Amino acid sequence: MKIAVIGSGGWGTAIAILLSSRGHNVYLWSWIQEETDRLSNDRENKEFLPGVKFPETIYCTHNMAECTDGAELIITAAPSPATRTTAKQLSPHIKEGQKIVNISKGLEQGTLLRLSEVYKEEIPQANISVMSGPSHAEEVSRGLPTTNVVASENLQTAKFIQDVFMGEMFRVYTSTDIIGVELGGALKNVIALCAGISDGLGYGDNTKAALMTRGLAEIARLGKAMGADEKTFMGLSGVGDLIVTCTSMHSRNRRAGILLGQGKTLQETLDTVHMVVEGVNTATAAYNLSRKYDVSMPITEQAYKILYENKDAREAVNSLMGRERGHEGN
Repeated sequence: MKIAVIGSGGWGTAIAILLSSRGHNVYLWSWIQEETDRLSNDRENKEFLPGVKFPETIYCTHNMAECTDGAELIITAAPSPATRTTAKQLSPHIKEGQKIVNISKGLEQGTLLRLSEVYKEEIPQANISVMSGPSHAEEVSRGLPTTNVVASENLQTAKFIQDVFMGEMFRVYTSTDIIGVELGGALKNVIALCAGISDGLGYGDNTKAALMTRGLAEIARLGKAMGADEKTFMGLSGVGDLIVTCTSMHSRNRRAGILLGQGKTLQETLDTVHMVVEGVNTATAAYNLSRKYDVSMPITEQAYKILYENKDAREAVNSLMGRERGHEGN
């Protein structure tokens, strides 16, 4: 079938390569013509996936109408800060009931909306689903075994998308918990940033394990308050994605955290990573959501203070360690 992938960053390119290997006719949209030309000429995304050639069956385009016309599935892979702008561009080309699956992870600052909610506001005629899980673009593009979960309000839609993606090296489960799947994918980036800060400070495995475990607890608390199924956070889009993002050097969030822990400023860190660090964007929205829903998220709060109030990272750790005694179930 014809599939449109909107967004030619590392993840969008990796998914285009995956779907092309499944025999689909893939159109890959870039937001600028120069990027389209580079991808078409190089047959490689040298910036994000160097060394991974992609086949001639992937057609690169800057023309949104050409990309989406006749597509049976549209995949959106724009970073969270560009989600609304991308949705506005996409909306005029979407017919009633068109299936769209968003594979980006994050929250919209200001509105505090999940990304699927942004797409629903801008493209109300579409059938919106989401896909998430432990899936580094670098590994998916090279055909390494990976498992994700697709969530839709309609289980039949989720099964349709499952069938599109499923292959020998890419396994997909279905869910109807869009809220949980999206929140797990977005909020784990904040915890991964903190895990990187811990590494940058020279702390050990004990510290990282505690951050991951208690970080998952606060993600689940907020998720429950927002209407998610707590069990979702024990799955691929929760603990699975958290593990891979907190422990791998593929993770730009962890890499950014390491630099912050080593004493780099936020701007120096972003300049060095030279890619969108979703945990930095999401920290503000997550912190504000915790206040809106009156949910205790101490790790997220300290991350926010390090990023935006210039709090010393070691002092933030001391604040976490010196909190009042608690019961683990809370």
